[in-house]
Amino acid sequence: MRVEQATQDDYSTLIQIWEASVRATHDFLQEGDIERLRPMILDQYFDAVDLRCAKSDAGEIRGFCGVHEGNIEMLFVAPQARGSGIGRLLTEEAIGQQGATRVDVNEQNEQAVGFYKRMRFRVTGRSPLDGQGKPYPLLHMTLSEDP
Repeated sequence: MRVEQATQDDYSTLIQIWEASVRATHDFLQEGDIERLRPMILDQYFDAVDLRCAKSDAGEIRGFCGVHEGNIEMLFVAPQARGSGIGRLLTEEAIGQQGATRVDVNEQNEQAVGFYKRMRFRVTGRSPLDGQGKPYPLLHMTLSEDP
């Protein structure tokens, strides 16, 4: 597995991974939320972040991570690749190479909250609404120096 800079040629695969991952982990979202988010992510959000993807030796994208100004804005792993260390690989890249020290996580996504805690992020705040003003609370997490 290797991490590479994502290109616009990768976007169609990335949005498929995003949707499959969201459907597997974000059961609190409504179908309309997913439909509204998909074009925003594809047309705006991918271009707004330093976007890296994890590729298998055969060149298949298995996950991706986007960082902006020290914040992990997106981290998604293909459902069939979950548990294989790809999220850890991308998060370590985000911290070590992209300068990430913060992440906002949907409070209802307990798996993601637990993952970031294992990656040494600690909850430092909470917002009752998500970035689109929807009632999906966010936990603000910051990388801890403690091992």
